[in-house]
Amino acid sequence: MASHIVGYPRMGPKRELKFALESFWDGKSSAEDLQKVAADLRSSIWKQMSDDGIKFIPSNTFSCYDQVLDTTAMLGAVPPRYGWNGGEIGFDVYFSMARGNASVPAMEMTKWFDTNYHYIVPELGPEVNFSYASHKAVIEYKEAKDLGVDTVPVLVGPVSYLLLSKPAKGVEKSFSLLSLIDKILPIYEEVVAELKAAGATWIQFDEPKLVMDLGAHELQAFTHAYSALEASLSGLNVLVETYFADVPAEAYKTLTALKGVTGFGFDLVRGSKTLDLIKGGFPSGKYLFAGVVDGRNIWANDLASSLSVLSALEGIVGKDKLVVSTSCSLLHTAVDLVNEPKLDKEIKSWLAFAAQKVVEVNALAKALCGQKDEAFFSENAAAQTSRKSSPRVTNEAVQQAAAALKGSDHRRSSNVSARLDAQQKKLNLPILPTTTIGSFPQTLELRRVRREYKAKKVSEEDYVEAIKKEINKVVKLQEELDIDVLVHGEPERNDMVEYFGEQLSGFAFTANGWVQSYGSRCVKPPIIYGDVSRPKAMTVFWSSLAQSMTKRPMKGMLTGPVTILNWSFVRNDQPRFETCYQIALAIKDEVEDLEKAGITVIQIDEAALREGLPLRKSEHGFYLNWAVHSFRITNCGVEDSTQIHTHMCYSHFNDIIHSIIDMDADVITIENSRSDEKLLSVFREGVKYGAGIGPGVYDIHSPRIPSEEEIADRVEKMLAVLETNILWVNPDCGLKTRKYAEVKPALSNMVAAAKRLRTKFASSH
Repeated sequence: MASHIVGYPRMGPKRELKFALESFWDGKSSAEDLQKVAADLRSSIWKQMSDDGIKFIPSNTFSCYDQVLDTTAMLGAVPPRYGWNGGEIGFDVYFSMARGNASVPAMEMTKWFDTNYHYIVPELGPEVNFSYASHKAVIEYKEAKDLGVDTVPVLVGPVSYLLLSKPAKGVEKSFSLLSLIDKILPIYEEVVAELKAAGATWIQFDEPKLVMDLGAHELQAFTHAYSALEASLSGLNVLVETYFADVPAEAYKTLTALKGVTGFGFDLVRGSKTLDLIKGGFPSGKYLFAGVVDGRNIWANDLASSLSVLSALEGIVGKDKLVVSTSCSLLHTAVDLVNEPKLDKEIKSWLAFAAQKVVEVNALAKALCGQKDEAFFSENAAAQTSRKSSPRVTNEAVQQAAAALKGSDHRRSSNVSARLDAQQKKLNLPILPTTTIGSFPQTLELRRVRREYKAKKVSEEDYVEAIKKEINKVVKLQEELDIDVLVHGEPERNDMVEYFGEQLSGFAFTANGWVQSYGSRCVKPPIIYGDVSRPKAMTVFWSSLAQSMTKRPMKGMLTGPVTILNWSFVRNDQPRFETCYQIALAIKDEVEDLEKAGITVIQIDEAALREGLPLRKSEHGFYLNWAVHSFRITNCGVEDSTQIHTHMCYSHFNDIIHSIIDMDADVITIENSRSDEKLLSVFREGVKYGAGIGPGVYDIHSPRIPSEEEIADRVEKMLAVLETNILWVNPDCGLKTRKYAEVKPALSNMVAAAKRLRTKFASSH
């Protein structure tokens, strides 16, 4: 009876690891304290899986920061700037790579495939001397064994590791990372030998890169690597695990022909097309690890439907060679529903977090070998039925409004240059207008007031009074600094998605549904369970109040539909784009109400537009089309003289620049301060852009205060490729996480730089 879990969340049910890490980083606790919290979390996870009847329990998927960084440590691939002199890598070097230290910057972090998790990117080149420098995989295998649990050690596979890396600074951009394969395989061999000696019988290599668009050269690297490892893997069972999408036909051929491999793992939730490949031929005598339980969402599995998929697969691979598994690591879902006492009973019956998914995997495995838990299955069927028929899920009016969107592409009535003229007549802004992105520092006092109001310890009047005072302070400060377009500072908001989700129907919220984003940073995504609508105005009260405090334009501040979608757990009973269109209609109502209330500049943030980009090039067009369309729906009904802004985080902007232009915003501000050159190169290459643009002139993620000269210099560089009349001057992101002592001088220097350049242009024209 075979069941398998690809990986498990590390943070702990109540974010124990987060607090232990931050306490250690702040110097409030010792390395031993941190080790103890980590060991306790590991042992409770192993014990839980063992008690739940799981046969193939993973080890080495736990991490104090990131599994790719763990692999970098294992291979001794420490960039020279960290001053590591060999020996076993400890916390000091490890966390310096992850977070930087007083003298050197951190390694780069980037998104793990299309999830909201981020990994630390290895920096490699021909000079790297690899050596076996972290014995973590073996230590944790032995640790589990001492607890009486025999685990499957998990390693990031050698080929995916190289394909997830980048050439280090000073190494040719064209350097072939795969040329290093024969340098890293000997270290993998040492690790495997030690695991074998410690008693391991199975080992799992995660090779998720196999789901991407790969060329013949890259596929050949897999064949080469596993042939080279074959001798050292003999006597072990080897699982090669893939996830996040279906495996393309060519890659499937390569994968299933790998030497020395006993089993293959597939994501059958996001990769249902792989089922056809398996039906077309699966190597005889090999194990199939069938990922039917979704590791990336919080919905209860439809057990009856999974069971029929598994029964069909059993007919192909044989009863004793089928293993029930999760679609990917459970790292990307919340930890345990047990910690949600306040969640509505009916909605709760539709959900399964990581701990519940482990139980589902086991229940399916038992059902396959004739030990079906009838009560569990019928309870599951009842929940599936209640979810399909619940009036809370379906709102006819919303369904109709969304259906009516098809057939129009929702563009504004005039083109952008005519709109900018109409807006300028109304707003009367100087050249190089200054603004900020939205949030101002959130003081401890402010967080306290919000918390107490939520806990009903402060009356509504007192709360409104406190927020009003804060907005007034922020407005006065911006006027003193002489900023042109103001913001209200968002003192009433906890989070840019949660704040709106709490006011829309179709959303539910958890108390402890945390998911790791990177390091100790966790997010708590809302759950979209039903049709989305906006019962009443969400931001009009605060924006009008703020506008009444000043003669200058006050920006309305909204989060865009694509960002709300990409940062939530989304219902899986209709296509994602349908949910996105529903959110877009709700935001459209809000935009039009703000305009009616006299707000003339409205910002609709799409920070996460690119995050939803599918893994395969062939699917990009469809996604970008509906994502950009959703944005346009929100503001297609406003007057020409109403100025629509959007803010986006820079992340490989250049490959989607045409979609960004197609959003047709009047002004776009961009988080780019760490990658100026890359961003500007797209305009240098002659992309025609006629709308307003504000590439961030300084990096708010750092406490450093930029000088007036430095900012003026950056703006001049931008003016070399952008027209004077479309350039805006702004920080690169919201100021929520900064202190006023940093914000005031930085903004003051920013305004001074803009004025200095205005004077310079006035005298030269």
